[in-house]
Amino acid sequence: MRSSNPVFSRRGFSRDNGHAGFNAAPQAGAAATGANPFAQGTAANPYATNPYAQGTQPGAPARTDAMTIDDVVTRTAMTLGLVVVAAAIAWWVMPVDQANLGSAYGVAIGAAIIGFVLSLVNSFKRRPSPPLILLYAAFEGVFLGIVSNIVSVYVAPGAAMQAVLGTMAVFAGVLIAYRTGLIRVTRRFYGFVMAAAIGFMLLMMVNLLFAVFGGGDGLGFRSGALGIIFGIVAIVIGACILALNFKQVEDGIAYGAPREEAWLAAFGLTVTLVWIYIEMLRLVAILQGDD
Repeated sequence: MRSSNPVFSRRGFSRDNGHAGFNAAPQAGAAATGANPFAQGTAANPYATNPYAQGTQPGAPARTDAMTIDDVVTRTAMTLGLVVVAAAIAWWVMPVDQANLGSAYGVAIGAAIIGFVLSLVNSFKRRPSPPLILLYAAFEGVFLGIVSNIVSVYVAPGAAMQAVLGTMAVFAGVLIAYRTGLIRVTRRFYGFVMAAAIGFMLLMMVNLLFAVFGGGDGLGFRSGALGIIFGIVAIVIGACILALNFKQVEDGIAYGAPREEAWLAAFGLTVTLVWIYIEMLRLVAILQGDD
């Protein structure tokens, strides 16, 4: 089973040509002693076989290609910036009046499908591909721009700005909680978040099937009072996945991940923030709309 965030469903940061991350098996010693590999100071270094990893060998030359927080911030800014630019262009270029509403929906659905396929490709690639990650960001931006425009025009004026502010608030809140220790990413936390995400996605797929074959809103999980409840649950799950992203970045920097892996961190953060924004937009639309 895979998480809703394709980055975590596939792997964490790479180690040489292998894989390491949350879903990697613990070291034999940790398994034998029952130690928690997420506990501070007990995690096995996934880069221990790399003689140039920080702190692995006395007298080893200082690494010049290790990932830093500046690398992650820069790549994330590029990826999210492209999402915003593509969304703004799609908002202004693609008309959503009654005469062109059908075409706008078609373009949005096409962009969403391409973005989803690219997210899977990026998740299954052994090495991060900056062009494919940026291409994903561009198509995701087109989808978000058109959908946000439609919601703002026909359902809830100003919903896009409220969703952006809400997403920023969730990001800031989770970051502060993570840095202050209010949120601790342990193996139990990871398992709970993944189980919740998988269960939520399966439930939404069932709801979609009922909507496609039965018409209307399926089982009613995306409108009315149930829609509000499930929207809040989805945002909470997204916030928890965001904490997993932060842990992944922190471990990658601490263990001397190669600089190119900053693109993987940027991709994971972008996927999670897009999830939160979409759910925030849906929640605002339900609260302000006729439903």
